[in-house]
Amino acid sequence: MKLRLCVLCLSVMAFQGVLAVRARCQTQKDYLSGIEADKIREAETPNERITLFLTFADDRLKKLQYEFEHPSQTNHAEMINSLLNAYVGCVDDAADLIQLGIEKQQNIRKGIDLMASRTKDFLVTLQKIPTDGPDAEFYKDNLDDAVEGTRDASKEAEAAKKNVAPPPVRRKK
Repeated sequence: MKLRLCVLCLSVMAFQGVLAVRARCQTQKDYLSGIEADKIREAETPNERITLFLTFADDRLKKLQYEFEHPSQTNHAEMINSLLNAYVGCVDDAADLIQLGIEKQQNIRKGIDLMASRTKDFLVTLQKIPTDGPDAEFYKDNLDDAVEGTRDASKEAEAAKKNVAPPPVRRKK
């Protein structure tokens, strides 16, 4: 009888532990969807991954613009903050891939050029976001972080253009 009671108590405690872990995993937000994460994993070269991250960042900015043009009735500020955080995550990951590619001396010229050109466009879009609206106090800090992160990524891309290994030279025979 005592053995059954101990087994029952242990199984209840294990079940509660599983529920706690599951609840913690569900509250953790990821800025990439499952399909997007699969695309990143399947990309074979760093240039492809950088391109994907910048495409996802562009997608987040388009969704952000749509949210400002057609504000949702509920959770408007949360949606804006979520999209801004997702955008910054994508740009930061692309910048990290560029730094890693430089360290490994990989051919990432296309990714660097794309980062340099796209971040300029992203910066223009971010600067058009209103900072004096009724909900601006809720997303102003995240917007400032997004602008700063985009500027940093742009500067890093410009500096990386100089640090990247030169293209191979073919010799004529």
